Amino acid sequence: MDISAAKVKELREKTGAGMMDCKKALTEANGDMDKAADILRMKGLASVAKRTSRVAAEGVVEPYIHGGGKLGVLVEVNCETDFVAKTDEFKAFARDIAMQIAATDPDYISRDDIPTDILDREKSVLKEQALQEGKPANIVDKIIEGRLDKFYNRVCLLDQPFVKDDSKTVGDVLKETIAKLGENMVIRRFTRYVLGQGVQE
Repeated sequence: MDISAAKVKELREKTGAGMMDCKKALTEANGDMDKAADILRMKGLASVAKRTSRVAAEGVVEPYIHGGGKLGVLVEVNCETDFVAKTDEFKAFARDIAMQIAATDPDYISRDDIPTDILDREKSVLKEQALQEGKPANIVDKIIEGRLDKFYNRVCLLDQPFVKDDSKTVGDVLKETIAKLGENMVIRRFTRYVLGQGVQE
């Protein structure tokens, strides 16, 4: 099938993928623009895993201030190059993450960051709850697993539903942005300030 240069250009503008990749995707999709975009997206997400091993030391420290200065967030989001750090897409992602932290108040970035003693204590509480509810001992572990997912959704940034589209997690949006920008990206650390928090009466 002959794919016109105009169609390739249109797909490139829509997805940000390379010219040759766009041409291959359009050929594979028999000229169907939406299908070709999906093919590129799937290929991009598949290659995210390879990118996550690369060092990300550039990026931004993004501020977000809410409620007339009563709530503030600083988040460091890293990428591989200064070029990507300056793109509108990267800056928008960092801004969205700062806003997410302001809205949801996570304790950790990922499950790996939860200290073992905190996780053990949570499991112990959930086990006790399940037994108090009279759940059979043989399914208690399964119940704990399900309830732990809710715990992760609450305390881990990457597990939280994304505030702008709750059909995705923050982790999903991170992977999609990595695929789109073609570089490894890491949400490195954050601090959330609430005016007067911790001040004794």
